[in-house]
Amino acid sequence: MTDKLLPFKIKEIISDPVKTWNSIDSEIKSAGETGNRLIIPLLLLVSLAAIAGSLLFTNSQLSAIYSVFIGIKCFLVFFITIYATAFILKAIASQFELRISYDISIMLIAYSVVPLLLCQFLSRFFESLLFVNILALYGLYIFWAGMENLLKPPSNRKVPLLIAAAVIFTVIYIAANFIFTIIIDRGYFIFFS
Repeated sequence: MTDKLLPFKIKEIISDPVKTWNSIDSEIKSAGETGNRLIIPLLLLVSLAAIAGSLLFTNSQLSAIYSVFIGIKCFLVFFITIYATAFILKAIASQFELRISYDISIMLIAYSVVPLLLCQFLSRFFESLLFVNILALYGLYIFWAGMENLLKPPSNRKVPLLIAAAVIFTVIYIAANFIFTIIIDRGYFIFFS
């Protein structure tokens, strides 16, 4: 997956995660490169969908500035969640008797959230498609396949590591979303309404 375009990377990780992780394993990238080639472009798409969906369908009574704030919030929440989860996963890997670099940790989390970000693209633009987010659970299988290929943990450590990563991601997402919602709402209503 060296120099493939984003749609091809997404198609490969969704259609055959095990095969894709084998090719990723042979070309471990830096966290910065993974961010620039996968995370940032997907987050920009989700943020643009959040702006458009908020502007056109959800917040039609509020000004366009509020919709831009919603897009910025969406970007920041997912950005912080992905990178913080990777950092914490690297830190707790020693509890599972695994040694993991930050580059591998960020790759595991980044590729695992691809289904979530694709679902968010749809549900942020069309809020009535909120149910589609259940498909994001496929990211757990992508994480499992990547964990088996890159980390090769003992069998008794696989499920706890998967649960730990999912719980960490969920808690960070809820906390970041809560904090940024308060900041955005208060900021907008103080300065722009």
